[in-house]
Amino acid sequence: MPRGVRKSSLEKLREEQKNIQDAIEQYKTSIKTQEERVKQIQEEIKLEEFKEISAILEKRNMSISELKDILTNKE
Repeated sequence: MPRGVRKSSLEKLREEQKNIQDAIEQYKTSIKTQEERVKQIQEEIKLEEFKEISAILEKRNMSISELKDILTNKE
């Protein structure tokens, strides 16, 4: 019972090439998405660090300008 027309070697290679190119594009898209997520996480980390600093300043009844003075005087 025939299963259909057999693909030539050239057709198989072209199909494989197309599949590989498609996979590469998917990986590029995935990498771009992951890089954007890393940037977003870095911004969230900065925000959390600022929140911690703000909490410490509030606990010690200090202003940002007082902290700035302390830091600049240490140089």
